[in-house]
Amino acid sequence: MDGGGVRTLASITFLKLLEKKLGVKIHEKFDFFIGTSAGAISCLALASKNFSAIDLEKIWAPNNLKKTMQSSSWELRLGLLQSNPKYTNVGKREVLKKYFGKTILGESNKPVAVLSYDIQKRSPVLFRSYDKEDKDISLVDVGDATSAAPIYYPTAKVGNRYLIDGAIVANHPVLHGYVEAKKLFPDSEIRVLSVGTGLSKRSLNGEASMKWGIVGWLMHDLFGLMVESSLDHELAGEIIGEHYLRVNSAINSVNRRLDDRSSSNIQRVVKMGEDWWEQFGDRTVKLLSE
Repeated sequence: MDGGGVRTLASITFLKLLEKKLGVKIHEKFDFFIGTSAGAISCLALASKNFSAIDLEKIWAPNNLKKTMQSSSWELRLGLLQSNPKYTNVGKREVLKKYFGKTILGESNKPVAVLSYDIQKRSPVLFRSYDKEDKDISLVDVGDATSAAPIYYPTAKVGNRYLIDGAIVANHPVLHGYVEAKKLFPDSEIRVLSVGTGLSKRSLNGEASMKWGIVGWLMHDLFGLMVESSLDHELAGEIIGEHYLRVNSAINSVNRRLDDRSSSNIQRVVKMGEDWWEQFGDRTVKLLSE
């Protein structure tokens, strides 16, 4: 499952419709989960807490989104260029504690992997529930680290490591997941369902971009540009072949900003997930039923 802020509700909407069609909960149907950022938090809930897709929706309910997005600085209210993260991680951690409590990664019921990035070592970090070095780390710390998106949230500290959003490495962690699945299930045929959060296809002014500095790029969603590459999808299609299905689309009328929690935007996000079911539902059921 991809990262994507509030747009993760499109992924969850699709999974809710899939769950209804299959007649079993998502955590029962799949053997391994991997995610980045918001998608990672959902994967942790599925693998460790046996959540249904309907349960996942509750994590992203309006009251939880409000708590998660607590402004960190007076600069924002005055409309000045922010020098601090847009939000604190206090509310985010409170929401994570509400659903994960004191559960540690090693207590997961099914194998799960979560992507983050170590800014001191300048290297990706893949938290694994089946790795003895990671098993005692709390789900709250893992969820905080994988979703510590630069600009939006402060860097997370886990042990002696300083970690940020795994989207810096791969917002779409399908290749990392496929490699891990091959290790866990070496004698099995691997089937992969990858659920995105929409792609911003808004064209930018190439000539104007030649004069953009930090402010210009931030105004034009620099972080969004960094995480929305389709390269992993294209490579996965070549490597995995017919046993790989990617559920995603252009965001169209959905706000490209990852933190637009307005009711009107959330409605559009949910509608995107419903549209995905119309487009990919039959193929998904076929992939999982053969």
